Amino acid sequence: MSESSNPSPPAAFSYPGHGPNAKVGVAICHGFTGSPLSVLPWAEHLASQGYAVTVPLLPGHGTDWRQLARTRWSDWYRSFEAAYLELEGRTETCFLAGLSMGGAITLLAASRHDVAGVSVVNPGLSFYDRRVRAVGLLKYFQRTTLPIQEEQPAAAATNDGDYSRTPLAAVHELRKLFAAATRALPGITAPVQVFKSRTDAVVPPTSLALLRKGLGGRLAEVVDLHSSGHVATLDVDAPEIFAKSSAFFHTLSRQKTASETP
Repeated sequence: MSESSNPSPPAAFSYPGHGPNAKVGVAICHGFTGSPLSVLPWAEHLASQGYAVTVPLLPGHGTDWRQLARTRWSDWYRSFEAAYLELEGRTETCFLAGLSMGGAITLLAASRHDVAGVSVVNPGLSFYDRRVRAVGLLKYFQRTTLPIQEEQPAAAATNDGDYSRTPLAAVHELRKLFAAATRALPGITAPVQVFKSRTDAVVPPTSLALLRKGLGGRLAEVVDLHSSGHVATLDVDAPEIFAKSSAFFHTLSRQKTASETP
């Protein structure tokens, strides 16, 4: 689930919040072989609205594929969970958001924590390539593979590190993460907003089907993205993602405040 490769180096992002939304937090998770750069415009938009925002750099990311090969899906999840818990501790209402693999991580976190809502962009829960079923064995015979490439990517390029190869050991961990997130879907009680690109060479439509089945009535909204590829947060439909997710968070945070007012 490779995200495209700009001069800025990958780093975590954090904003303390300001104004009426300062006590509303949004923790955002980037995707597999990506970095906070792939969701940075989203994070900056929410920060401009006054939200407190955090985007951690996951272990094995922002460096190179060799580092990624030495990490496990639980390392990625715990890093994001720690960032969420730090944000949750200094806000009154907290939301989760994620891109691609980050969508799976946020959904898993939402099943384990009392979050106010979840917004995900092209969340990954399944694969196009059926060979991934045997990746647990293949990784012992083939160390790496070429990353998935979209034919005509329109997303802005980001310098996420050297991920010219994808380690099969990490793909195996990704598969285990997807399975854990899928099993956890019935445990999510918060409303979930999904943005899905019609043209996505990385995440297949089966991921959305799994979401519909596992979430049921908690799937609050599915927004079709007509003009973007996989990394839609850097693509043509990005302004729509930013506006609709911000409105989603605003509505739910107001509802929560109203329900808690005597």
